Amino acid sequence: MHTSVDFERHLLRLCYGWLFFIPLMLFFHLYGIDFHIADYLYQWEGGQWLLRDNVIAKSVFHDDGRTLSELMGVVLIVLTVTAFLKKGWNHWRRPLLYLIAAVTASTVTVSLIKNAISMDCPWDLARYGGNLPFIGLWEVRPAGMPDTACFPAGHASAGYAWIALYFCLTVMVPQWKLLGLAIGLGMGLAFGIDQQLRGAHFLSHDLFTLMICWSCSALLGWLMLRHVSVDLESKEPLSSAGYQSARTPAHYVKKEGV
Repeated sequence: MHTSVDFERHLLRLCYGWLFFIPLMLFFHLYGIDFHIADYLYQWEGGQWLLRDNVIAKSVFHDDGRTLSELMGVVLIVLTVTAFLKKGWNHWRRPLLYLIAAVTASTVTVSLIKNAISMDCPWDLARYGGNLPFIGLWEVRPAGMPDTACFPAGHASAGYAWIALYFCLTVMVPQWKLLGLAIGLGMGLAFGIDQQLRGAHFLSHDLFTLMICWSCSALLGWLMLRHVSVDLESKEPLSSAGYQSARTPAHYVKKEGV
């Protein structure tokens, strides 16, 4: 029985997302939305990045937030190893491997782009108390300017990467998929807003990170989960309806088309 999730629909939504996002970023560029928001935050903090070294902003949301994401990764690895060691967990193997791949791909992709493109943080700019002029993403950077790595938002990727929970749970426990989405979006928003308040990123930096993480999660979901089903994943024969019900929840065998 084929019970795969309709990941083509998720890819279509991703395409629509990019079609909306590209003109949105053009609008940001034409009307200086990043600067309007950063100007407001900078003035609100008294003409300085008052929260840059604040204990809650730096230690809790930044340092502890990163540690939280890393601990979630450790738990994920432990669960994956357990799924390969325990027969009763065999139907979780591919979804957990997908989750590892998606979270890793999201954070690594953001990191690679961040280190390949020199963009300054707001706190680096003369406009906000720094000593550098603003050089746009598509502008040629003067040879004498130091290399910086502030685009896209790296810390936010530690949260948005967990959007992959939505796709994992869509396959395995559909009634929890929105909780998975809320975890990924909630962590990403918290980390991103914190960094904006500290002067580390513009809003567009966080939005690019969100789109990258969504893209990695959806594409890997299509590659790794679109054929996941009870018949394909379960290695043990299901000799009775009662045993099948106990081993595999009913929501796992239904086709999910959202």
